[in-house]
Amino acid sequence: MKKAISQTFASLKFFNYRVWFCTALVSNVGAWIQRVGQDWLVLKELTNNSGLAAGIVTALQFAPVLFLSAWAGVLADRLPRRALLIATQAGQGVLALGLGALIFSGHAQLWHVYGFAFLLGCVTSFDAPVRQTFVAEMVPQNSLSNAIGLNSASFNSSRLIGPAVAGFLIQAFGTGWAFLINGVTFAATIIGLICMNKAQLHIVERAKKEKGQIRQAIVYIRGRPEIWLILVIIGVVSCLGFNSQLTIGMMATQVFDRQAGQFGLLSTIFGIGALIGALMAARRTHPRLRLIIGSTIGFGLSSELSAVMPTYLTFGLSGILVGVFTLTLMTAANATIQLTTEPAMRGRVIALYMLVFQGATPIGSPIIGWISQAYGTRLAIWIGAISALVVAAGALVWLRRNWHLSATLKGFPPRLVIRTHEEVIR
Repeated sequence: MKKAISQTFASLKFFNYRVWFCTALVSNVGAWIQRVGQDWLVLKELTNNSGLAAGIVTALQFAPVLFLSAWAGVLADRLPRRALLIATQAGQGVLALGLGALIFSGHAQLWHVYGFAFLLGCVTSFDAPVRQTFVAEMVPQNSLSNAIGLNSASFNSSRLIGPAVAGFLIQAFGTGWAFLINGVTFAATIIGLICMNKAQLHIVERAKKEKGQIRQAIVYIRGRPEIWLILVIIGVVSCLGFNSQLTIGMMATQVFDRQAGQFGLLSTIFGIGALIGALMAARRTHPRLRLIIGSTIGFGLSSELSAVMPTYLTFGLSGILVGVFTLTLMTAANATIQLTTEPAMRGRVIALYMLVFQGATPIGSPIIGWISQAYGTRLAIWIGAISALVVAAGALVWLRRNWHLSATLKGFPPRLVIRTHEEVIR
């Protein structure tokens, strides 16, 4: 038991990563508080349960990834990542405080939320690839998969606290406090980054400034069919399936007619499953392709189950299972790409991965929001589930035709096994 726990939290023995983990946990709590506050502001205070408006906010927040992510990857490979992170964290904090001030003044309108969401998307477009690849500078290569899993655990353990706190704040003091608190929490990560031991950082090889660096990354990925396969899976599932914050909000307000506290509690329950999935991922040193495909199937099946749950309680409990498979898929895909990509190319490849992962959201979230509003949220969740199952099936067909692999389910609970003639594929 002690060995399993030690293996799960192995990266915390490194000082710089320990500082990052603790300060990021504080900031992540603030991020979840603002997420719930933003959804509540749009759904209940600025519109009458408009799923379309909530979907547009989500789309605007992720749309800049489509245009800026590739350039952000170039900067992540060229420039000192710690300094870049300090700048992006400060930018996000200023935006949160700005929207909070508008809400406190009583002048906040829907177009303000749209504008701030877009600006936040611009900043996070540069933040994401740097934050993802900076992990490799805090831990040695053999601890990278564990550190990525613990990053997800930090983000999702904060989900157990943030939404519940947000619900209480909104009901007791108003929505503006959700944004103010989030803005202040960014100071934690900035202080943590400043306090790191520079001598203990594992500075990876920097890319030299030259023309065509984005094209280099595309050519690199073109020669790696397993990365293409992961990008297709993540793109489809992210577009239509990874809209939990939107669909949870719609289920809470539209289907179950619950208030802010119960809305936040649903996000917290989902976070339990996500935390379990992240901690399980932290124990894996070498994620396998079969794990990515298997968790995609698991996500589809658990989402189908969630869509038909008749009560608030059963819907919330089913969200635990959805959370487990969601985080298993996300962390396995991220770790696989980082572990198999050359260090000097990692920032650009991860940026293209984030472009697909986050860039699919502006396409899918307005569609899911519109379907939720026009035909019901259960149908919207069902569509996301079916899309995950279809892309997983397509991946298995591709593997069979191009790599001559076979896939079978073994054991109980079922375990997906993908084999060549000689061994299980990694």
